[in-house]
Amino acid sequence: MRFELFYDLVAFLPSILAQTSTCADPSGCRCVYGQYCWPSERDFDSLSAQLSVPLIRPIPPASACYPVGNPSGNCSDVQQNWSNGIWRSDQPGAYEFSNFETYTNSANGSVSGCYLNTTLGLPCEQGSVAPVGVDARTVGDVQAAVRFAGEYNLRLVVKNTGHDLLGRSAARGAFMIWTHHLKNISYDANFIPEGGSDYETVPALTLGAGVQWKEAYAAASEQQRYIMGGISDDMSNGAAGGWVMGGGHGPLSPKYGLGVDNVVQFTIVTPNGDHVVANAYRHSDLFWALRGGGAGSWGVVTSATYRTYDLVPLVLVSMNATFPDSQAAQRVTTELVRLQPKLSDAGWGGFSSFNNVFLSLLFLAPDVSWAEVNTTILPFFNFVGDAAGPSNVEILTKPFDNFYAWLNTLTPSGLPQVGVNWELASRLMSRDMAENHTEESAQLLLSFDFISLVLVAGGVVGRADPDSVGLNPGWRKAAALAVTVETWKEGASSSVVFEARQRIAEYVRRLEPISPDSATYMNEASLYEPDFRKSFFGSHYNRLRSIKRKYDPTSTFLVVEGVGSEDWNGDLTCPL
Repeated sequence: MRFELFYDLVAFLPSILAQTSTCADPSGCRCVYGQYCWPSERDFDSLSAQLSVPLIRPIPPASACYPVGNPSGNCSDVQQNWSNGIWRSDQPGAYEFSNFETYTNSANGSVSGCYLNTTLGLPCEQGSVAPVGVDARTVGDVQAAVRFAGEYNLRLVVKNTGHDLLGRSAARGAFMIWTHHLKNISYDANFIPEGGSDYETVPALTLGAGVQWKEAYAAASEQQRYIMGGISDDMSNGAAGGWVMGGGHGPLSPKYGLGVDNVVQFTIVTPNGDHVVANAYRHSDLFWALRGGGAGSWGVVTSATYRTYDLVPLVLVSMNATFPDSQAAQRVTTELVRLQPKLSDAGWGGFSSFNNVFLSLLFLAPDVSWAEVNTTILPFFNFVGDAAGPSNVEILTKPFDNFYAWLNTLTPSGLPQVGVNWELASRLMSRDMAENHTEESAQLLLSFDFISLVLVAGGVVGRADPDSVGLNPGWRKAAALAVTVETWKEGASSSVVFEARQRIAEYVRRLEPISPDSATYMNEASLYEPDFRKSFFGSHYNRLRSIKRKYDPTSTFLVVEGVGSEDWNGDLTCPL
């Protein structure tokens, strides 16, 4: 059925929920909201009685601004916080990229969504926001929700902050498990993984599934420890869910490895509703799969435990440059590409963005002397000055006592980072391409209107055993991650959206030459991969598929381009 305006939806829900429940669809299709198989109001009441807090009814964040002229909620609050990642993460119906709140029907071209710009004259509809869910506050809440979803054969999504850049925590008509309030944090200087030996202790921080990096960093800082984590404009992204299951990179990954290299234990509610420990000694196959096998495919992670490190000083190195012509851009970009393996081998990480007009970069160099900094980066700075002209280059180097001292100086960029329509295309640039095909790689990267080169590979990442975790082995041969984006205006027609998505698919094709293995980071990738099994999982896919069959034989947990999704239709509602 078509999703109506939120204020109509609220009035209409009881009549829908009052329908008689039925058994699972004999075709094997998942049950979604509005179908005859959807649980009755009595069924939901029974579930609610098992929970810590009442069921939630997620709505698109802009719903408060409708009906136009008589808003149902605090529209000014929505307008003020639309681009605030922390605020968005606190709304069960909001996502980092607002296009994932919208449902675009590829069959008939219709678009269902709810837009902040009420002057568009478009209706406010539920879109891809799940209409009902469980606000999990305990492991028991998660178990009850998983068992309920299995019993009624529901299309299920798991959401924490909504920072999934492929929209895997959203689905039209689904039942949601919201883990955002699982906020427990504990530190153990002598953590022993369950089943491990007393002499295998590790200083570790255990994070509940709802902990965000802002909170994780604060907790680690209190203990005077460093935790290798991710970064965003306001640190609102989750620290113990999809980030690590997709690999988990951060600005110091070349020094300390990826998230999958640092997590030592998970707790997880499996598809049958059991709560188990997964580590090197308990459910070791599941532990392997959780480290790079992707989010939303294995169950609901309730906690992740990470090793921590001594705090060390670091040096910030940043540069902004403008190019007088395309020849200067080509020369500088070629040297930038050549520099990537050298920096990561020295433990440096960071980000650079560029095109034929400008270059902006930021690198972090942990635990190095000033002499080492100068030896590593000064030749490049001198090269850029010669190519672009000294007056076109701004350079900053600054020491910090530790990572958190630098982090506390960050301020939001001022540009919208959330609440926009964005989709990505990416590829891991191989070390071989950076070292032996440098000029061609630079030329390819400059063919884009805008591209980022994220220095989160190489170094320790490249020295890890490729088969130690479920992560795509292509990561271990990579020099950096190349990412580009496509965007469109709010309220765009389906034809405009489809054209943008076609461009994203074309960007993926154009990026292929820098990644001979067609490998990429699944958390920052395209929804239109020609072969997601190859690009996301590589040679590990068959083993991951086998583990998936063992723990989730009925495919209770499915996500777009996730393990096992190739056996289902595009909406992941019916088997092929």
